Amino acid sequence: MQKRKVNFVERLEHSLVKVIQHPGADKNQRGGMRFLLGVLKGISYIFRFIVELRYLFYHWGILRRFPLGCQVISIGNVTAGGTGKTPVTEKFARELAAAGRKVAILSRGYRRKEAPWWKRMFSQVIEPPLVVSNGKHVLLDAAIGGDEPYMLASNLPGVCVLVDRNRVKAGRYAVARFGCDTLILDDGFQYQKLKHSLEVVLVDKTNPFGNGNMLPRGILREPAKHLSRADFIFLTKCKGDSSDVIKEIRKYNTTAEIIECCHAPTLLKNVYSKEELPLDWLKGKTLATLAGIASPLGFENSLRNLGAKVIWCERYPDHHRYDPSEIIYALNRSSDLKTDALITTEKDAVRFPHLETTSVPCYYLRIDIQILKGADNFQDAVDRICNRKIKK
Repeated sequence: MQKRKVNFVERLEHSLVKVIQHPGADKNQRGGMRFLLGVLKGISYIFRFIVELRYLFYHWGILRRFPLGCQVISIGNVTAGGTGKTPVTEKFARELAAAGRKVAILSRGYRRKEAPWWKRMFSQVIEPPLVVSNGKHVLLDAAIGGDEPYMLASNLPGVCVLVDRNRVKAGRYAVARFGCDTLILDDGFQYQKLKHSLEVVLVDKTNPFGNGNMLPRGILREPAKHLSRADFIFLTKCKGDSSDVIKEIRKYNTTAEIIECCHAPTLLKNVYSKEELPLDWLKGKTLATLAGIASPLGFENSLRNLGAKVIWCERYPDHHRYDPSEIIYALNRSSDLKTDALITTEKDAVRFPHLETTSVPCYYLRIDIQILKGADNFQDAVDRICNRKIKK
């Protein structure tokens, strides 16, 4: 069977991600890579200057923050990808809706299909936000609405999901059109144009700040000291003692409540038939995996921890848009290796093209968030967050 072709951009992205994600990963690199990393270091200084200046403009009032007269809960992070933000956003929305709130999730819709930038720049028409879900029906697919918005809409009946780069506009639309009284700003820590009531920030315990550099030399989207703005910090992917990471966080924020949590698998679901299997099914099974997410190793290890033998892993860049040939290649490769199934993530599954038949079963691993320390349970955390006095 012919191996899939990997283009130059994809190979370069894979290589760069490996050397910028973790401290010390850039050691012993060859001359060409060292030169490239030096260039990226220079760009990261420029990026940091722009980020710092932007926040000063908001602080001085040169740039305006717009209030919407309702509660706006921002859920975000200071790093690029990999903190497990989507399950936390889903859990917040579910608990708030169950408590009687009329909830809307506002998303940018990262890497969704849209018009080219030059058409958007010169267009005179102000388009309304895309409504992925009106709280009753899912109206758009993952390609148009975006991976995470579609996944959230599919899993959250009763919750509106809107997509727009201008989330002030999207928030106003959610309040006026659907009567929403609580807005969850997905990936909102850097989005300062909309005034936030509460800042919930996620930090990955296994790799809290990468190598300490800003993008593109590291994974920081803004300096770690900006954690000082957080009201609540969710320390994700916790296992064992977290005191060292908490001590580091306290250098930047001495008052925010820190809640330790983990992302726990709950079940398997067939990508095409929607058949569900308990996690016990994995014990003793031989598997292949396919993932296009920021941190695939954690997903692969979770299957191993559940008793499966993972013998082949196919990885793509984060948010990769699959074509049928790529899925067929992975399925056929899994079949040739005589695996029991091909396993993917829920975020990947929404990007799979439809297939009539598969050579091996194809399942995604459903993940939920569990509180380990800092609150009695997630409901307790949400209650205390939502009953907190809103910032003026």
